[in-house]
Amino acid sequence: MPQQNFPTPESLIPSQPVPERAQQFTDRVQGLLDGHQKDDATVAKAFEGMDAMIDMIAAGLYTMASMLVGEGEDSVKLVETAIANADVAACTDATAARKSSRRALCGAALELLARRDARSLEAPKGLEHVATCIEDDDLDSVGNVAGVSRQELEQMMAGPDRGRVRTWLSSLPTSIRTIFVLRAVAGFNAADTAGLLAAHGGPAAVGWTPEAVRELFRQGLCSLASQMIQATAKA
Repeated sequence: MPQQNFPTPESLIPSQPVPERAQQFTDRVQGLLDGHQKDDATVAKAFEGMDAMIDMIAAGLYTMASMLVGEGEDSVKLVETAIANADVAACTDATAARKSSRRALCGAALELLARRDARSLEAPKGLEHVATCIEDDDLDSVGNVAGVSRQELEQMMAGPDRGRVRTWLSSLPTSIRTIFVLRAVAGFNAADTAGLLAAHGGPAAVGWTPEAVRELFRQGLCSLASQMIQATAKA
């Protein structure tokens, strides 16, 4: 049976379920890497369904790319780069392959943002803790502050109202928006997010730390909670 789709502890948006055929496809490709020569028919059989699998992966990656760099040609190019650069063949299962493709896409997106503005992802210096409506970098805190359930929060992020979230995201400073997407959408933890920023955000980003990521993510979560409170008041 296909795996059920649940949000990770770090992600607001439930991952699309990994279809049973995805794991079967991964197993077939792994079977080609046993060191023995294969004939053309065996290779063709192993790669059956590859186009459909790539289409499924690409759709999710485009959504993530557009949140990071905006809709359009740049996001399409990022998806192409991610699919080309992700080390899917080395992954032992479909879930690991999805994480690898997300990492490849986010790294390329950060490099693009740094090319657009060399200081847009600059690591903060002397960042101090700011008292806000949320004291934990915990996604459930947003729902607690805004008075909504986790299910309602997920619906806002991934359902029909996601356009409102995109408008809110576009209003954030680049660094906070990027951290929010890497953590709440891509599902990376604070250490992974800091590592991606330092590795791909340009010379000004080398000083990112997990602590700085948590602080700015918490500020983003408070902004989201405020947005939800306003939306609820208008409803």
